Amino acid sequence: MTIRCGWVDESKPDYVEYHDKEWGRPVLDDQSLFEFITLESAQAGLSWYTILKKREGYRKAFHDFDVHKVSLMTEQDIERLLAFDGIIRNRAKIAATINNAKRFIEIQQEFGSFAKYQWQFVNYKPVINSMRDKHDAVATSELSDKFAKDLKKRGFKFLGSTTVYAHMQACGMVNDHADNCFCKQTIIASYQDLDFTQL
Repeated sequence: MTIRCGWVDESKPDYVEYHDKEWGRPVLDDQSLFEFITLESAQAGLSWYTILKKREGYRKAFHDFDVHKVSLMTEQDIERLLAFDGIIRNRAKIAATINNAKRFIEIQQEFGSFAKYQWQFVNYKPVINSMRDKHDAVATSELSDKFAKDLKKRGFKFLGSTTVYAHMQACGMVNDHADNCFCKQTIIASYQDLDFTQL
């Protein structure tokens, strides 16, 4: 019997696949990080599964998360997307995605890559948390507070500490898989292949 994190609804194959193949695995490429940040910011106030079901819609709406193309989107694009049911039709969140793309590029220009900027908050080493039961789960941390504060200072929208912590979990900055989840040790073993010199 395969043991997974308790939050996974195993009646939903797409949810299981996301948990097994993506969640908590370190992400070092900027396009994927922009996708994760966009989806997490869209989630604010909603369930993650709601966003996961619309992931393909987001890819279609936001040029497969090509940050440069998204940064050039206009008010006309916002109006068009407000009529597109493939995403959450919230004007502020759509506008925030375009704004965040511009801010994302500014960080790339300053640091060389967004990944290099982002991973500095954990000193380029994933944080492994002990998750014995649901009581060990947290919604924020000192690191997510610091990361979110810096993003806000740089002009990002819809990325408070709770959303940023979810982002950190999703892209592997923190490993919050349950201690008995089959993914936990597999992901830890993969850390030896991480090469932060490429950032």
